[in-house]
Amino acid sequence: MSDLKKLAKRLMTLDDRIIACMKCGMCQAVCPMFGATMMEADVARGKLALVDNLTHEMIADPEAVADKLGRCLLCGSCEANCPSGVKIMDIFMEAREIVNTYLGLHPVKKMVFRALLPYPGLFNFAMRVGAPMQRVIFRSNKDTQNTACAPMLNFMLGDRHIRSLALKPLHAIYGNLDEPRVMGGLKVAFFPGCMGDKLYVDVSEACIKVLHHHNVAIYMPSSFACCGIPALSSGDAEGMVKQMAKSLAAFGESSFDYVLTACSSCTSTIKELWPRYAARLGSVEQHQAEALAAITMDINEFLVKVLKVEAVESLPGAKTVTYHDSCHLKKALGLSEEPRTIIKTNPNYKLVEMKEADRCCGCGGSFNLFHYDLSRVIGQRKRDNVVATGAHVVAAGCPACMMQLEDVLSHNNDPVQVKHTIQIYAETLK
Repeated sequence: MSDLKKLAKRLMTLDDRIIACMKCGMCQAVCPMFGATMMEADVARGKLALVDNLTHEMIADPEAVADKLGRCLLCGSCEANCPSGVKIMDIFMEAREIVNTYLGLHPVKKMVFRALLPYPGLFNFAMRVGAPMQRVIFRSNKDTQNTACAPMLNFMLGDRHIRSLALKPLHAIYGNLDEPRVMGGLKVAFFPGCMGDKLYVDVSEACIKVLHHHNVAIYMPSSFACCGIPALSSGDAEGMVKQMAKSLAAFGESSFDYVLTACSSCTSTIKELWPRYAARLGSVEQHQAEALAAITMDINEFLVKVLKVEAVESLPGAKTVTYHDSCHLKKALGLSEEPRTIIKTNPNYKLVEMKEADRCCGCGGSFNLFHYDLSRVIGQRKRDNVVATGAHVVAAGCPACMMQLEDVLSHNNDPVQVKHTIQIYAETLK
């Protein structure tokens, strides 16, 4: 009974937040889901109407409610363009948690979010075992994006073109990194994230190369867990809190000036969500999360605002590169010029802007897993805008976006490389 009372109280809180929505439909013009399906139920206004009647709908057909709430990329385009300032992302996150609490979490999700991701040692072991097996299951697409596919797993994965797991993950290369400051210089904690540790190791290595070039000492323990955003986006706040607790412990009492990530999803989670959800762990953890959030930065921002890295003129005959604004980087963190400045530090590249640079690429984390068909439709629009520029390279500031771009470009046999902005800057360094 106490659980039902808590649920009812949370539903009332949602009602108070929704009341500010004027039903103006501004979200319709910017919603990538609505652009793909043209269904009112897929736009923020339609989902807010669902949430407004959540108690009745949840009792009548909770599975349908969960499905409708899940048909959202959480890209934040609606919130960024809402004239009433409705905190739509907070509402959707809360609604997903309420519905999943009522329904109970799917056993597979429970296993991944609560029994695997909160335990880096176990997660790392599972990935180490799985990496060599890729040679049997996956086959190379021999494309510019260096992706692979697994035809025998299409029934489960869909026809995805993805990078293979790194045969040697980042934590296996560097171990527990805790470097001394260089002559009283800066020291940062580098949070690579799951993808930066196990899939996009080259991106993380580019970050380490750049930081060492600027004599920045690095703290990077191998015990960091997932930042928690996949679990939270799936409505599993309990799993997210378990993962966050492990990472907070990994930060420990070490002294550093900034926390850096090369994944905008990780950055926004640590800055905005950790302080909010750490209260469920206790006051000590909440204070720690708040202190970390205050010094957490995207690495593009750190290089431009702290290290004062500047753009240079492009050389004649430079490669053309276009840039995709990752949703978390621009809409959540407000960073747009900084990653472009980083691209312009390399004179061998010339930046050419694409149409709708800040429109969502269609990845959306777990959305890509459960709604791959829609993800591909949305991604195709991004691919068309990339190719229309004639660029040799498309850059992004988030590994998840890189994965989506590689997939859609590979499916179309487009000779366009996908790079992180930091990789482009790192190419200028010896």
